[in-house]
Amino acid sequence: MLGNTGLIMIRIIFFTILFFIFYYVLLNLFKVILTPRRRTSQSEPEELVQDPYCKVYIPKRSAVRKKIDRSTFYFCNQECLENYVKGDKEDRQ
Repeated sequence: MLGNTGLIMIRIIFFTILFFIFYYVLLNLFKVILTPRRRTSQSEPEELVQDPYCKVYIPKRSAVRKKIDRSTFYFCNQECLENYVKGDKEDRQ
């Protein structure tokens, strides 16, 4: 049988091993939580659309959208949208 000192040594070794296992589990858990995730929209190329008024290509998500006659048009800014709508109305008259 082990003496009192032997049991204490086994407990110390057991708790030390348990501590290191707990430490590495927490360390890996925090790495997963704190590591910034890449968004798929940033890693994929962004879709570009052409402004029908000034013919500039702009990212679709930042474009000004306008639905005209069941078609969606994308503009670089509000001014191009207004000029396009004015020009479109003048062409119809």
